[in-house]
Amino acid sequence: MSVRKLGFLVFGLFLTACTFPGVVAPNRLPDNLISNITGEGQVVEVTTDPNAVTPTPFLPIIPTAQPDQPTPTPIPPNVWGDYLGPTAPPNVEIPPPVDMLEQPAGQVNILLMGSDLRPTGGGYRTDAILLVTINPQDGSVHVTSFPRDLYVYIPGWTMQRINTAMQHGDFEMVQDTFAYNFGVIPDHYILIHLFAFQYVVDNIGGVYVNVGRTITDQREGYGEDYTMRQGVQWMDGETALWYVRARKTSSDFDRTRRQQEVLIAIFNRLASLDGIRRAPELFELYSDNVVTDLGFSDLTSLVGVGARVSDDPDLIETYAVGSADITFFRTNTGASVLLPKRDNITTIIKDALNAR
Repeated sequence: MSVRKLGFLVFGLFLTACTFPGVVAPNRLPDNLISNITGEGQVVEVTTDPNAVTPTPFLPIIPTAQPDQPTPTPIPPNVWGDYLGPTAPPNVEIPPPVDMLEQPAGQVNILLMGSDLRPTGGGYRTDAILLVTINPQDGSVHVTSFPRDLYVYIPGWTMQRINTAMQHGDFEMVQDTFAYNFGVIPDHYILIHLFAFQYVVDNIGGVYVNVGRTITDQREGYGEDYTMRQGVQWMDGETALWYVRARKTSSDFDRTRRQQEVLIAIFNRLASLDGIRRAPELFELYSDNVVTDLGFSDLTSLVGVGARVSDDPDLIETYAVGSADITFFRTNTGASVLLPKRDNITTIIKDALNAR
């Protein structure tokens, strides 16, 4: 990937909530929605029940009887070490924190999160969670996906789904969660909501997605058997949003694959547009559509990473926590969650982070 293309990749990390003049008129999220997302340093309280049974079917289906499922045991004192202890009783034993991973100097980790916040406000969860690792030494870009129902210790709260951390305690709690469970502290974050995502795709004129597997699922306005076939397919914003969220006939693991496919399609679409010279303009436009701690100087400092990377898009490597890396578990409240197999996940994270 060239320097120019990687520059677009970095803009794509904002999920291109920056719009392109001359393609489609830019759209802005409603003011009331933005005010519900962020506050002046306020922590957004959970307004949805974090223990509610998820409607997402897992593959394989969890049996009614699970005699071999883990049994909650008393919490050993100070098992969480230097991290904050729980403020709510956990459903399972809290594991100890993992060791921090040693990464190459100058490497940057950006956490990309997609939420399900509705225009009416209220609670939200980050149902898409991808860690983008940019290594300036070798120009590599790695994208690692985490399933939304991964059941981890959230320091200062309890054992809970990873997709609830951002709403419950903002990015600082998410950083602590990643440090405790995976040995990495994300440097920055980008949070985009489903409405902004649809705007983004439409505003760049749609995307060509390399669909890895044919999927047939329900879609509003199309019935129960809307099909997207394997191969390169053009998608507008509504179709892309359906594609990354479809869940009736597939698993969360399949959704993480589809999210990565669309993300790469957005990167490629940006690379085909003459917009790098409009960087300051695009930065201003994106700020109305996403929530992030990244500034323009952070963005421009990453553009040179592509100097040692060729124009082969396959060099963007993708990783994911899959079905072999978790144990299906049902809590005593009936919630279906995924318990991490720590050794498996540590291996994935080490590879993705070029770590030791």
